[in-house]
Amino acid sequence: MAAAPGGWRAAGGRRRRAGGEAAGAGAVLRRLREARDDLLSSGFWEASAGAVRAPLGSSAEPPAHCVCYGLGRFSVCPAARHQLAFLLLLLEELGVPPGRCALFDPAFSAQEADALRELGLRLLPENEEGKHDVEGSATLFYMVHCGKALYNNLLWRNWSAGALAKMVIIGNSFKGIEERLLSRILERDYSYIAKVLKGTEEVALPTHPRYLDTFNDTSIHWFPLQKLKELSPEVWEFMEEPMYQDCDDLEIIRKEDRTDRHSPAATES
Repeated sequence: MAAAPGGWRAAGGRRRRAGGEAAGAGAVLRRLREARDDLLSSGFWEASAGAVRAPLGSSAEPPAHCVCYGLGRFSVCPAARHQLAFLLLLLEELGVPPGRCALFDPAFSAQEADALRELGLRLLPENEEGKHDVEGSATLFYMVHCGKALYNNLLWRNWSAGALAKMVIIGNSFKGIEERLLSRILERDYSYIAKVLKGTEEVALPTHPRYLDTFNDTSIHWFPLQKLKELSPEVWEFMEEPMYQDCDDLEIIRKEDRTDRHSPAATES
């Protein structure tokens, strides 16, 4: 991706497909540039950038990679398009190359996958169910409006003080999850969210009348190593993989619930 004053362009050297797919991806990119302009002109991005810098002070390691889950159908959904534009501005702000940002949503169409590749972004080859190992690299996870199980799975996969300290999560407020769920449900179904709450720092994105639905209940979360070390040893002993057998409202698409990302349904322009 090349960032220019007028907006984003397709990554250089990338061959365009002939016919309708190329034209369709071009239309999506045009709408994406419009969404970027909206974020910048509204002042929302400028205010949000300050909140995002909070976990990236002198003591924090800047992210080297980014993973995005659950973006949705950004070719047809304005909210998803603004969320993607926000992510691209975020990568620029943090100096993360597009090639180090990987995305997955089983709902992505072929047209949307093409547009993401045009921007230089990567597509994850399979549904990880949120179980992405940071593997020692500081990683930003962008998970706006994702289901609770995705956050819980991500925490489980990286359940150590050293790994969690390398993560920043932009997504549904953990405080909000705690407030909305009965304690017994939170501890039974989403135990890793419950256990990490006392080791979490959280700053909410600013509210803006134009984006009340797009970024509502969205916070930046990070896990200072010192706070994690203050948790009781028992917190780290239980590391069983979440199964959600008793969960009635599981907000996650499992691996076995495969959706064809390259369905012919994506012919929007």
